[in-house]
Amino acid sequence: MNNDLKSFLDEQYLVFNTPAFIKDDPIAVPHSFSKKEDIEISGFITALLSWGQRKTILNKSFELMELMEMEPYRFLIQASEKDFERFLLFKHRTFNGEDCITILSILKKIYQQKGGLEKIMFHGFEQGGAYEAIENLSTTFFQFSHLKRTEKHIARPSKGSAAKRINMFLRWMVRDDGRGVDFGLWKKILPNQLICPLDLHSGKVARHFGLLNRIQDDWKAATELTETLKIFDADDPVKYDFALFGLGVNHAITVL
Repeated sequence: MNNDLKSFLDEQYLVFNTPAFIKDDPIAVPHSFSKKEDIEISGFITALLSWGQRKTILNKSFELMELMEMEPYRFLIQASEKDFERFLLFKHRTFNGEDCITILSILKKIYQQKGGLEKIMFHGFEQGGAYEAIENLSTTFFQFSHLKRTEKHIARPSKGSAAKRINMFLRWMVRDDGRGVDFGLWKKILPNQLICPLDLHSGKVARHFGLLNRIQDDWKAATELTETLKIFDADDPVKYDFALFGLGVNHAITVL
């Protein structure tokens, strides 16, 4: 083990994993709620929208929450077909109003018929870890009537995706280190079962420090990175997402 690198990453984890981190990060959206289902639904929708500039992600995610009357669970459960029409003009990058209505309509069915997002994900983890959990999410989602174009918004590891946004959402829901950022709502899934979110920023930092050899930012790379991080913390490897992402997005890579 490279003790100097571990010490540095532990230090950076503490630097970025603070309540001050929340306001400029997509996790600010679910932090606007206190009810479990509201946190889950707002967090999931925000995670799906989390590509591009963080300021835009926040603005667009809060726009959706306002359209849901800042009560996402109640809105979904009570919404009629006509109520969903208010989302027709919504757009964020390639995620349009029709995608939005499709996702929200299916989320309603998932909470009414499938026991909610936690139950779907936990079943997948029981079957085969994070890979199976994310696959199970996509399979469950798209067993309901949907637009073909919307399928691209929920990643599948079986298609090679690193599933960064879903892994980030899982980090939010599962981890609970008492530092006030991640929620730790889903107690049946352990932090050491998670896969580290991997994107352009974190991948660049990980390769800089020799934590990742694979060139592509895909599922194999995400699992490779996670296994390497388990050398530093076997119980909670994904905590280093704070360090890798923070260093990358702030262009603060430091050579030890």
